[in-house]
Amino acid sequence: QVHLVESGGGLVQAGGSLRLSCVASGRTFSSYAMGWFRQAPGKEREFVAAISSSGSSTLYADSVKGRFTISRDKAKNAVYLQIDSLKPEDTAAYYCAPRAYYSTAPWRPADFGSWGQGTQVTVSS
Repeated sequence: QVHLVESGGGLVQAGGSLRLSCVASGRTFSSYAMGWFRQAPGKEREFVAAISSSGSSTLYADSVKGRFTISRDKAKNAVYLQIDSLKPEDTAAYYCAPRAYYSTAPWRPADFGSWGQGTQVTVSS
């Protein structure tokens, strides 16, 4: 089982940047594809970005393409989400989650059984 801890969130002005981190425990972390999701107040959790186990393939929600970059460092058991050109609508709690396989089919939050505590991103206008 993989245990995940997200960090790196904060309060930033619109146009700013943040780098979110997701650090995992467990020897099998490197074999998992990883996804980032977010949940704004009063809204459902939604997919943001995903990366394959090798790091060679990535997938983004249309709303974040060109502004968000997902990456991973297997040596550190970590996955990152670089967020640039932040907008107020990016305000949400951000979560990472592992998946046994990478797919370009929709990453549905309902398919994931366990979540970390998340990290809060708040963007002021």
